[in-house]
Amino acid sequence: IFTVELAITPKEKERGLGYRDRLAPDHGMLFPYDHTEQYGFWMRGMRFPIDMVWIDGKMIVDITPNVPVAISDTLPVYRPKVSVDKILELTAGTVERVGIAIGDTVEILR
Repeated sequence: IFTVELAITPKEKERGLGYRDRLAPDHGMLFPYDHTEQYGFWMRGMRFPIDMVWIDGKMIVDITPNVPVAISDTLPVYRPKVSVDKILELTAGTVERVGIAIGDTVEILR
């Protein structure tokens, strides 16, 4: 179980976890969308590495683990292999630590 912040507005999605020093253990940020797409994410302003969990409906369809902090002004863009409607960002190493895998089901509680 993760406690997540929601990034709903375009401004919240653009900022994401940028300019923070860390993320508490078992916390994350969820980026929900109203349609599926191969959304692109970059690490602008990130001060710590993250795991990206790509979700379509209730299924984890891709994982990008240990995304590093950008070390130059040229920011790589990270995308899932398939279209998704949600992205969950967690502290790097969380996916491996708790055993998250492609094909796992996600339940969002409010």
